[in-house]
Amino acid sequence: MISVGITGQPGFIGTHLFNLLGLDKENIRLVPFKDEYFNAPEQLNQFVSDCDCIVHLAAMNRHHEPQLIFETNIGLVRQLINAMELTNSKPHVLFSSSTQEERDNLYGKSKLEGRKLLEEWASRNNARFTGLIIPNVFGPFGRPYYNSVVATFSHQLLHDEVPFIDVNGQMKLIYVQELVSEIKNLIVNPTDEIVTTVKIKHTSESYVTEILEQLAEYKKNYADQGIFPDLTNPFKRNLFNTFVCYQDIASHYPVKLKLNTDQRGSFVETVKLSSGGQVSFSTTKPGITRGNHFHTRKSERFAVIKGKALIQLRKIGTSEVLNFELSGDEPAYVDMPVWYTHNITNTGTDDLYTIFWISEFYNPEDPDTFFESV
Repeated sequence: MISVGITGQPGFIGTHLFNLLGLDKENIRLVPFKDEYFNAPEQLNQFVSDCDCIVHLAAMNRHHEPQLIFETNIGLVRQLINAMELTNSKPHVLFSSSTQEERDNLYGKSKLEGRKLLEEWASRNNARFTGLIIPNVFGPFGRPYYNSVVATFSHQLLHDEVPFIDVNGQMKLIYVQELVSEIKNLIVNPTDEIVTTVKIKHTSESYVTEILEQLAEYKKNYADQGIFPDLTNPFKRNLFNTFVCYQDIASHYPVKLKLNTDQRGSFVETVKLSSGGQVSFSTTKPGITRGNHFHTRKSERFAVIKGKALIQLRKIGTSEVLNFELSGDEPAYVDMPVWYTHNITNTGTDDLYTIFWISEFYNPEDPDTFFESV
């Protein structure tokens, strides 16, 4: 059992890493961290003492005063080193640096110098240190105008803003789930070298204009018309899973479906899709709840066609529950974003009829379904 703490735990990468490590309860014990610890020496000292491994993610990425970025990031590293030396703690420290180390900007310089300071600490104390050189990271729940241009474009498109491209460069990218999987592997299976630098390989390359064009297509076809895109390409799937997380879920759903009726009965088109996947149909007895699980990769849609139902969603790591009441009298659907645990309950007195679509064929051995109550 490895005790792992993450500075910057509430941040973009920190949240995803915390959630991923939390799934491995047999091998990893998470040591909670709050940003306020950097202003509370006793709590910071206790935190480093409790950890076998610390992933140092806490940093300032953007600010209108570049010097403040440099001073803040170096200051956080020095505070961490001071706490470890005061408590004689020697955890394995993994430090998130950036490919911007090579650029002539104060953010890149702060990352390079911070890495060197931690290397010196490790050498002085015979401790393990892994410096991570990370490319551009994108994924669900990043802060627009701060973490990633993908987050910014997705937010702008879904809030009727006009995206602007400053420089159309070719970006080397890694999806956040791919990154945190790499970090977890280095925690559980560290390199043979005590002090080392690991260059995290990018998993995709794309020009900024190409990213915007793809996201604009998701806005036109998915957000405005409900048509699922082709999700067979991993990069496009990751862009899509990022894009949908900037939708205002509480106000967007449930989406009304067109009900066609005649003497034969009724017909409702529930899913339009540009790729495969699986559409399923279920009946649920009154009072029964299905689901209470979440996915990290797959997309799903629930459409109620007969009966009454309550669909609930909760983003993992939060307590807010979104409630949607649906009825077959007015057919509607709700989509399940990744990292949202969800369920559906029959709230009527008759059998509930529901159609489910999932973006990949059902495989009971696939490790992408995790059970957690809403």
